[in-house]
Amino acid sequence: MSLVLHISDLHFGTERPLVVNALERLAQSQAPDMVILSGDITQRARKVEFAAAGAFMDRLAIPARLVIAGNHDIPLFDLATRLFHPYWRYRKVFGSELEPTHETPELLVIGVRTTRRYRHIEGEVSSAQIERVAQRLRQAGQHQLRIVVTHQPVHVTHVDDQEHLLRGHEAAIDAWADAGVDLILGGHIHRPFICGLHDRLVNSQREVWVVQAGTAVSSRIRHDSNNSVNLIRHAFEGKPRYCVVERWDYDDRSDEFGMVESKAIQHFVDVNA
Repeated sequence: MSLVLHISDLHFGTERPLVVNALERLAQSQAPDMVILSGDITQRARKVEFAAAGAFMDRLAIPARLVIAGNHDIPLFDLATRLFHPYWRYRKVFGSELEPTHETPELLVIGVRTTRRYRHIEGEVSSAQIERVAQRLRQAGQHQLRIVVTHQPVHVTHVDDQEHLLRGHEAAIDAWADAGVDLILGGHIHRPFICGLHDRLVNSQREVWVVQAGTAVSSRIRHDSNNSVNLIRHAFEGKPRYCVVERWDYDDRSDEFGMVESKAIQHFVDVNA
């Protein structure tokens, strides 16, 4: 079995030190093979915030990582940098690749850049990006769990979050479902949930799930959830493309993250099989 830690919306600059320490302890005890960070690493894209976030990621000591930028990772008030070098500070710490991919025999993870220098909060995915991701999904091995990572959500469960939906999400869901995606991970709205989309897709013959993470360590807690992360267990012996998605929330009384929800996703149906 392999284990992925999914975190989002760290918003370093507003982090809660006790929660940071608790998440480091969770990573140490669970020993994930990979961490996925789905954006909003910093609060204001400052050098000191990126440095603190980078040091935190190093302390997690997780062998593999995939990181994408969120809207908060582009400078808001430094207009010259925003216009001409929007990802410069991000790249200094997390590398030059804005749409990274991670692949093992059991796993394919595709990052998508949904931020735009001309958008403050909203995200966007272009037709070219949608097709690029779909092509890569179609090349996946039969036994690979297939994950796409965006910052802004492709699906929401509450009306007041609809304004934050990723622009182009409907076309993206249709294309990626047809190409074989299993999980679409995101953040941005600070509302964690695990939700199946296959009942909403008219022509879908397979299961597609949205997995949203809350804010992992920030004081910018919203809605009815505390700080929250996800663990994705996969590569069970004899069960290719089977996974268990767990939501873990921080508890202030115990000063620990604890599992509050678990979803076994048992039967992906591959239309090309």
